[in-house]
Amino acid sequence: MRSITIAANADLPRLFDIWEASVQATHDFLHPDDFLLLVPIVERTLREFTPLHCVRDEAGQPCAFIGVSEGMIEMLFVDPRHRGQGAGRALMEFAIAQLGATLVDVYEQNRQALGFYERLGFAVAGRSEQDPFGKPYPILHLELTAPLRSSRSAADLPA
Repeated sequence: MRSITIAANADLPRLFDIWEASVQATHDFLHPDDFLLLVPIVERTLREFTPLHCVRDEAGQPCAFIGVSEGMIEMLFVDPRHRGQGAGRALMEFAIAQLGATLVDVYEQNRQALGFYERLGFAVAGRSEQDPFGKPYPILHLELTAPLRSSRSAADLPA
C-alpha cells in the first residue's frame, strides 16, 4: 500500500505542480485565460486548506493529493505520470472510510473524472450551469450512493 500522509508546507510547490499537470492533461475544455485565472486561486487554496492528504511515491514525494471538508471532496489531483496506478483510488478509499467523504463536484466536460467517480459508487445528484467562478463550465454534483467496493477493509487504511 502506498503511504498516505498529511501534506507539509514543504510539499505545497509539488502539490501545485501536480494540480497544474493534472488540469492540463484532463481539462482541455478550459479556455487558457480561464486556466490562468485559476492559478492564484489554487495557490491560495493550497496554502489555506488543511489538511491536505497525499499519496507519496517510492521516493517519498507527493504524486497525488486530496482535500476533504465536511464530507465534500474539494479537490483530488493525480500527477499524470502516476494515473492508473491506484493513487487516486487509494485517496478516495481513505477519504470515504476515514474522512466521511460522500460528495464531490466535477466539471461536466471532464468525462474521465466522472467515470472514475461513478466506478467508485458516486452518482449525479444535481447540475449547475456555471462553475463557482461564474464561467460557462457546467458542474455535476455527485453523491456517494453505493458502498465502495474495495479489496481492503477500512481498518487497513491509514488513519
